[in-house]
Amino acid sequence: MAAETYAGRVPGDPGEAWQPRVVALDIDGTLLKWVDGQAEDYEAITEPVHDAVHRALDAGAHIVLASGRSPHGMTRIADLLHIPREDADRLWVVASNGAVVFRYPPMEVVHEETFDAAPAVAAVLEHHPRALVAVEEREVGGYRVNRVFPEGELSGEQLITHVDDIVGEPVSRVIIRDPEATADDFIELAARLGLHGTDYVVGWTAWLDLAPVGVSKASGLEHVCERIGLSAADVLAIGDGRNDIEMLRWARRGVAMGQAVEEVREAADDVTAAVHDEGAAVEISRWFPQGS
Repeated sequence: MAAETYAGRVPGDPGEAWQPRVVALDIDGTLLKWVDGQAEDYEAITEPVHDAVHRALDAGAHIVLASGRSPHGMTRIADLLHIPREDADRLWVVASNGAVVFRYPPMEVVHEETFDAAPAVAAVLEHHPRALVAVEEREVGGYRVNRVFPEGELSGEQLITHVDDIVGEPVSRVIIRDPEATADDFIELAARLGLHGTDYVVGWTAWLDLAPVGVSKASGLEHVCERIGLSAADVLAIGDGRNDIEMLRWARRGVAMGQAVEEVREAADDVTAAVHDEGAAVEISRWFPQGS
């Protein structure tokens, strides 16, 4: 795990007189018990997670959702958490692995990073010609895709579009998915290609997220913290995926979920319980205990 110190201590040492002022939460595999291939009805917030989030709010902390999901796939999770509370400031949300930052409700995009994805997409398709490609289509709450993705993998409408048109203009994020390949296939391919001009994250399956260089959940959260007058030193971040690595390293205390792969666990300051054992609630409760 990460060994950098903060003010002479391991970041987030429970012995410190410190309490997070920002709690940054991944969604799938952290708040939600996602299972590969499962349909969208898995979107349910358990009582321990819901209660822990609201104890943090009671203490004055900011809750920030930070996900690889596109914006329209995140608002329902905010609603399930019942945040923001009535008469509270609008929620800050980091979407598309940091490329989009928005407020909710109503949804208002306040920061967006875009890039030319065409060269990287062409390079991947040369090796995986039957791969699926998707880009968010915010106006219809869905995606432009070259072919329909497996059920439950994308939220909203899927509009069939030729690849040249999908990446014909700058975009904030591109998804490439090959159901016939593995995550290790994509990790090896991305490393070999270099994918110049982009950053990339490989998911649990053969799922590749392409983003602008330097953009991650950490950069999105940094933008949020600047807007609310705080910094990484105030942040507790919890996540389980490779797209959480930068966020876990950036936050004063970064915590990996128990089921995370080793490279994610190594990037974190600590590891909590797995998602099926309410790991997010366990970690939040260390800092915002019941009855506090």
